Amino acid sequence: MKLATPRWWYVRDGAPAPVSRLLLKPLSWIWTYVTARRIATTTPVDPGVPVICVGNLTLGGAGKTPVVRALLERLPGAHALSRGHGGTLIGPVQVDPSVHTAREVGDEPLMLAADAPVWISRDRIPGAQAAAAAGARVVVMDDGHQNPSLAKALSIVVVDGETRDNAWPLGDGAVFPSGPLREPLTSGLARADAVVLMLPSDLAEPEPALLAVFKGKPVLIARLEPAAPPPPGPQLGFAGIGMPWKVETALKAAGCELADFVPFPDHFAYDASSLKQLADRAAVFGAGLVTTEKDWVRLPPAWRAQVVAWPVRAVFQDEAALSELLARF
Repeated sequence: MKLATPRWWYVRDGAPAPVSRLLLKPLSWIWTYVTARRIATTTPVDPGVPVICVGNLTLGGAGKTPVVRALLERLPGAHALSRGHGGTLIGPVQVDPSVHTAREVGDEPLMLAADAPVWISRDRIPGAQAAAAAGARVVVMDDGHQNPSLAKALSIVVVDGETRDNAWPLGDGAVFPSGPLREPLTSGLARADAVVLMLPSDLAEPEPALLAVFKGKPVLIARLEPAAPPPPGPQLGFAGIGMPWKVETALKAAGCELADFVPFPDHFAYDASSLKQLADRAAVFGAGLVTTEKDWVRLPPAWRAQVVAWPVRAVFQDEAALSELLARF
């Protein structure tokens, strides 16, 4: 069963859920040890082409896949590589949107495949090698900062920059499952070459205390901006991503007449029953249905005509800095 991301992970002050945090601490120690040992004892493999890893320091959505898309647009001959989370195929296989479904290859690879060649592979090594054999000049790996199997020419970590309303994207520094971190912050930052700080569209500058956390690492500011206006008229929004509440906030900020919003767990598998419930609720408000592109590719084909996919893109504040970071590729 998929669980929704706990919002108390990200609360900065007030120490919410203290009993849960305490009970989960031993599991956090085990998770930290296993991750550190795997990284320390693995010899990375060079697949024959440069690998750019776009990863996370935390669980949950930080805007990683839109950053991957932005890099693919700027790097001629780039192929994307994903584990294909949520899909059934082991790979390596190149994603074909006309053939594959999200249930087979995962939602993020299927979404990215509309723009560039995308490979899925549970084992990243044969996936990168397959991309290289197919002519990739560079491989952009979606996720994998904690996966040491491939030699990385550039490691970028994407961090959510939302710090308002008592929210802190790194939690209180606790590692999963007592917090959102995938590994201790110092360890994750030590292997990163740069940080992409994803700010809300209406936040001018990041909080200085958050910038100080990165200890001199290059920080590129980016924002998720709508690639199209939300659909007109009343809408019922829904999303099954790491932080679904951010979709609700973004839709409202873009001027959507949001009658209601329904969150689902990350990578939620929509079926006829759940979609009928959404449609029935929308009918109460006389509203249409709107969701993210990532959710839309998980819909059964018969439902896609009834739901609007609202696209967003990662827009970088300093394009010159991004170009400099990617210049050698």
